[in-house]
Amino acid sequence: MNHALTRAALTAALMLAASSAQAADKIKVGFMLPYSGTFAALGTAIENGFKLYVAEQGGKLGGREIEYFKVDDESNPAKAAENANRLIKRDQVDVLIGTVHSGVAMALAKSAKDSDTTLIVTNAGANAITGPLCGPGIFRTSFTNWQPAYAMGPVAYNKGHKTAVTITWKYAAGDEAVGGFKEGFEKAGGKVVKELSLPFPNVEFQSLLTEIAALKPDMVFTFFAGGGAVKFVQDYHAAGLDKTIPLYGSGFLTDGTLQAQGASAQGLLTTLHYADGLNTPRDNAFRADYAKQYNAQPDVYAVQGYDAAQLMQSGLTAVKGDFAKKEAFRSAMRSATVDSPRGPFTLSAAGNPVQDIYLRRVDGLENKVVEVAVKKLADPARGCKL
Repeated sequence: MNHALTRAALTAALMLAASSAQAADKIKVGFMLPYSGTFAALGTAIENGFKLYVAEQGGKLGGREIEYFKVDDESNPAKAAENANRLIKRDQVDVLIGTVHSGVAMALAKSAKDSDTTLIVTNAGANAITGPLCGPGIFRTSFTNWQPAYAMGPVAYNKGHKTAVTITWKYAAGDEAVGGFKEGFEKAGGKVVKELSLPFPNVEFQSLLTEIAALKPDMVFTFFAGGGAVKFVQDYHAAGLDKTIPLYGSGFLTDGTLQAQGASAQGLLTTLHYADGLNTPRDNAFRADYAKQYNAQPDVYAVQGYDAAQLMQSGLTAVKGDFAKKEAFRSAMRSATVDSPRGPFTLSAAGNPVQDIYLRRVDGLENKVVEVAVKKLADPARGCKL
């Protein structure tokens, strides 16, 4: 009996078994999203979008099956590090997906960096995530607060507005959005004459509306979302200001709020990286598939989740499903072109989408695309050192 031949056959069999086991191992994906509270619907839409893309690929990414783990982050920054560690240390996930709230996402990004876990941010717009907190394993498929707001600057100036007042809640997202608009507007030649704010989540706007009426700017730019956006748009309309001082905003002013805002929102112009009525084959197919699967219309949050799965697919395809090749996996993701329902986008060196920002007009219950406000807008990624 030839022992050398037997040993060689055994070695080959073991190697084959090992590679089969690796192929059989599932990739662990950890969703850290809000499943309760104000942002619960957003968390669900992100998860639905991600799983829709995986389902379209036959339930696998890069030939590997996916195992899901979920943590409700409750949009609570105080619990963020503990929740992130449940996925990183207890569940030992390969990739983290999340989240909506910027304060939670900042802590999530820090935990991901500390443990060298790949993170795809699917909503939170905090500039710092792809700024000072950037890293080789940090990616985003959404936006920075700066991006949609900056894009409104040249649009407003080109409509003949020379002076503006800004109004927002005094918190990071509001400050960053207003800062982006001011940069875009003043670079185009306009002037922000007053920056108004009130504590988050206060909705007592009356005294500020009186001040706007007295200042008589050419326009007002605002960043509010959710219930605050509903009340501000209604109060602005009720005060009659929209007749003489046009109101503009980041897209979140009118996303998921139009039913409640009713007549007061009609005709409002906002800027965002997604819009209704794009009418491209890619977006039409995505909308039809999502509606069929979930019996609901997709929104920007569903798109961001869907694109996170697409981005993962680019990385896993490049390494033929071998997740051990972490550097090559990340490198392929960073150089990917994502065929998104919003339109194709690439990633900046800092890992943030370089994407078209649309000007949208409210028409009924839709934010209908008017035009591309700024093509292929890249966030400046200030403070990112890679």
